[in-house]
Amino acid sequence: MAESEDLSSSSSNSSSREDMHFFEGVEKLLEIWFAPNPANKNADLRKIPRPMWDALLKTVRCEIISFTRNDQIDAYVLSESSMFVSKRRWILKTCGTTTPLQCFEPLLRLASEIAGYSEIEDLFYSRKNYKRPELQVSPHRGFEEEVAFLDSFFDDGRAYSLGAINRDCWHLYTLSRGGGGTNKILKRNNHIHQLHQQQQQHQHHYDDSQMIEASMQPDPDQTIEILMTELDPKVMAIFTKDECTTAKEATQKSGIHRLIPGMIIDDYLFDPCGYSMNGISKNGCYMTIHITPEPEFSYVSFESNVASSDYGELIERVIRTFHPGKFIVTVFANKTSIAANASREIEHLGTIDQWKRRDIQYSRFASYDLTYAQYCKYPS
Repeated sequence: MAESEDLSSSSSNSSSREDMHFFEGVEKLLEIWFAPNPANKNADLRKIPRPMWDALLKTVRCEIISFTRNDQIDAYVLSESSMFVSKRRWILKTCGTTTPLQCFEPLLRLASEIAGYSEIEDLFYSRKNYKRPELQVSPHRGFEEEVAFLDSFFDDGRAYSLGAINRDCWHLYTLSRGGGGTNKILKRNNHIHQLHQQQQQHQHHYDDSQMIEASMQPDPDQTIEILMTELDPKVMAIFTKDECTTAKEATQKSGIHRLIPGMIIDDYLFDPCGYSMNGISKNGCYMTIHITPEPEFSYVSFESNVASSDYGELIERVIRTFHPGKFIVTVFANKTSIAANASREIEHLGTIDQWKRRDIQYSRFASYDLTYAQYCKYPS
């Protein structure tokens, strides 16, 4: 997260500290998978050079602070959260009043002109409900506006809201494959569409049966998110310059380095408060944590694609580290992932220490299963 924004209230008599000083910790998460390109075996999103990422992120209203990489993944700590780039998957997670959907069209151009991709295989856009939605800017002023924006590109988009829409909830936009395959119709961006047509003309000699078989057997993929609010002020104080002078000190003192062993950590402590970190492992797994510590609007997010047949222990480690009053868990897993049965495991987690589950929902998509659960510290 970045430094908090100073806001002026329309009525000085009714101004509160939160009115004058607020930061929206809730992130907007955009994940895009590009379809393998049989005509270009060397297609790779990591070919896109740093200056082009810098320019793209300007449209989002954020910038790169730090960068780490290995053979599998490039990880960027941003002024507002994180970006991850691997061969054909791109993830952008941004908080505050950033506008990640504004970079969608420029990203498609970079993917086709530099990386060698012309077709989107899957897309996921998600976020928790904002604490102060009135402060967001277009096209993020409401989920309906975000859906309309994405629908202007896709004929096969679907929008969902899980949880209590008048309390804590979680929004998702994804693509519906129908009968399978990767035929995504882009209604905008004629340049991309023309490149796609040109590529199709060069693909006629490839074996369709091999492409169908590959699409039916996707690589294992999974993502867990834990979104926490109403956090313990003593824990949140660690992520201020009053208590820690460096990011490494905050990482060690809080125990973040123990959450998933084996991660190479790239962390950043903002001034006067706030914290972001990325962790990457040799096998391509990542984790990312972002912390808004102010007590009036405290927020922590945890995300990872680490594979597990039982996320219970990981969930426990995370919430014992941060002590939230409430938290949401979401788990995405495709059919080939060892996390495919995560819904059954979370169903058995009715109580985790002091936290009691108040809501659980399941959704089955063509390629992924989704589990959503919301917990509160009882007797809340």
